[in-house]
Amino acid sequence: MNETDLLRRITVNPEIFGGKPIIRGRRLAVEHILGMLSVGDSAETIVEGYPWLELADVQACLVYARRHIGHERIEPLEILSGSVS
Repeated sequence: MNETDLLRRITVNPEIFGGKPIIRGRRLAVEHILGMLSVGDSAETIVEGYPWLELADVQACLVYARRHIGHERIEPLEILSGSVS
């Protein structure tokens, strides 16, 4: 499945989670899936927890995040030197 097909799985509905990106119109936000992945859950474990969810949905969340973050500008942090008491 190509990225365009995967991204069709990500939808926005202003009546669900205030318009945050969700998976296939369901009440499961992309950020929730990304959060589970970030703490070490595998895609397979996540899919087991949601009977309607498919591995392609998890992959779609990753594609969405990569595309979204690719358009952000990250400002470097200012590092202060000196002693810390």
